[in-house]
Amino acid sequence: MRDPRLEQLARNLVGYSLNVQPGERVLIEMIGSEREIVKCLVQEVHARGGHPYVELTDYAVTAAVLRSATPEFLEHWADMHLRRMKDMDCYVAVRAGENVSELSDVPEDKMKLYKKIYSQKVHMEQRIKHTRWVVLRYPNASMAQLAGMSTEKFEDFYFDVCNLDYAKMSDAMTPLQELMNRTDRVRIVGPGETDISFSIKGIGSVKCCGRRNIPDGELYTAPVRDSVNGVIAYNTVSENSGVTFENVVFRFENGKIVEATANDTARLNKILDTDEGARYIGEFSLGFNPHILYPMKDTLFDEKIDGSLHFTPGQAYEQADNGNRSAVHWDLVLIQRPEFGGGEIYFDDRLIRKDGRFVIPELEGLNPENLK
Repeated sequence: MRDPRLEQLARNLVGYSLNVQPGERVLIEMIGSEREIVKCLVQEVHARGGHPYVELTDYAVTAAVLRSATPEFLEHWADMHLRRMKDMDCYVAVRAGENVSELSDVPEDKMKLYKKIYSQKVHMEQRIKHTRWVVLRYPNASMAQLAGMSTEKFEDFYFDVCNLDYAKMSDAMTPLQELMNRTDRVRIVGPGETDISFSIKGIGSVKCCGRRNIPDGELYTAPVRDSVNGVIAYNTVSENSGVTFENVVFRFENGKIVEATANDTARLNKILDTDEGARYIGEFSLGFNPHILYPMKDTLFDEKIDGSLHFTPGQAYEQADNGNRSAVHWDLVLIQRPEFGGGEIYFDDRLIRKDGRFVIPELEGLNPENLK
């Protein structure tokens, strides 16, 4: 018997997140071997009068293709998929791969070309800007292992997180969005070296409440490109192109990352040297999903952790744009709850969040007990 929580998730994705209308074309991409969620999505798109198109992707096959890919091939591949993406009104990607490190042995120069040519053209410039899209992971055994849970326990966690009342969360975000939109200076302070300041004046902000990512629960803006100064030490591991990075530390001068260290400093700096924009920040966001408390090396979950923030090297989103352009967009996470060392966030010298909790009355609706 099909899990009714899966059917509810498909209804939420197609009806709330994408708001599919009669006659619209919806590209459903399944990355991995799961099929039941794909069938649920197809049925929901049909039920709303839309037209579902399905692509099944296997990253092990993608890795085989990329190992010998030439720039000419990647240009043609990108153009082929770009034409298809331009024909779509909506896009949903379900990431259910069994091995998050499947691309880790693709040569670095090939991955850099893939991101610079394919990802930039198809996703950063077309899909993100010109379709209604939503991206999610799927609760398989691999994800449960990353989270340190049994598969059954992880499934319960997953559906609590993904079927949250995101409309209620959206209402609770409004005071933070209004405050962010009138803020100039931001300062982030944390244990050790973290003390960083920047401006967000005039950039604007965007609610993330189940419309683009599932799970969701963040509100983002971007720093004025050359305004970032100081040091940030991230305390959450992050996977990039199949490689796990830990203890990432950036030092900024006038917006640029001038020093970067990690467990693999050489590889980290190669990513930051992808293009000029990779050493500037394209996003600053606060995370507050009440059900996500601990990192699991999956960005879609980790960037929403309650009491977290992420400070993202690379491409800025058009909706909160500081002008930074890059083939890189890497959401690196700093958790500020007490068990992770604590920390403070100031807007125009006013403390708004301490040790992961909002401390001014108008923002208390975003604390976890008020969102569940």
